Amino acid sequence: MAHAPEHTPEPDVAESIVHVIPWLIPLAGAILMFLLAFIAVMVG
Repeated sequence: MAHAPEHTPEPDVAESIVHVIPWLIPLAGAILMFLLAFIAVMVG
């Protein structure tokens, strides 16, 4: 009798990103502030 193939659960995308969020949010904020300051300097 054949056995059914064992199904290994795939890692959840949200669970793999959670440990990066404390680094990602401040980095995104810093990049956004730099871009906004760059635009303000170039315009003004």
